[in-house]
Amino acid sequence: MVLIAVCDDNKDELLRISSILDAYRLERKASISYHTFQSVSELLSAAKGRGYALYLLDVIMPAVSGMEAAREIRSFDQDAELVFLTSSPEFAVESYRYKARDYILKPVKQEQLFPVLDSLRAKKENPRRGLSVKTKTGIARILYERLAYVEVMGRQVYFHLSDSSVREAVAPLLEFESELLSQPEFVRTHRSFVVNLMQVAELRGKELTTLSGEKVPVSRQNYSRVREAFVEHLFAEGGLGL
Repeated sequence: MVLIAVCDDNKDELLRISSILDAYRLERKASISYHTFQSVSELLSAAKGRGYALYLLDVIMPAVSGMEAAREIRSFDQDAELVFLTSSPEFAVESYRYKARDYILKPVKQEQLFPVLDSLRAKKENPRRGLSVKTKTGIARILYERLAYVEVMGRQVYFHLSDSSVREAVAPLLEFESELLSQPEFVRTHRSFVVNLMQVAELRGKELTTLSGEKVPVSRQNYSRVREAFVEHLFAEGGLGL
């Protein structure tokens, strides 16, 4: 079962989105369930214990905005999909700071939401990609989607995860490099760092910032390539749609 949370202060919009979700469930014979909320406070009070796979968030709401809701959601859930809904495109770029899946202009239409739901179901049904790493205490399975960046110091390789935890392996980076760089979301930023673009919040100057707030250096010779890859990634993840 895929759980979806919809938050919009406009009752008519909630009804519109609910009808689209009902139509999707019938047409695709999909096992999905959704809950609707008219305020961010209601949403957040229910979110932590529910394990929603997708949040559909109105951007402009009284008291607490959809962007602020996204920041709070990311504090306890790095993996859920976020889709922002709004009548204005002005917040599109900011939405990627929270690893948003998409940014849909209102009124929401079936042809906009169905592909998001198809992608979500495919992600749930397909095996999760990752690599196995021999650590000092055993063998760890590290999912690519949870891996923020890899750092090498001497013969120690540190796998920094999206929840700020670290897995340590005694091996050269070369042992993992080819496999990581064969994945489209990974890029080398520095001779000692490989970064997951899906975990990048911002690229500025000689460093980038991950969604968890950690700083990773970008060497001068790699900057142009990293910047190009990051911009391509932003568009590939859903497009700015402006």
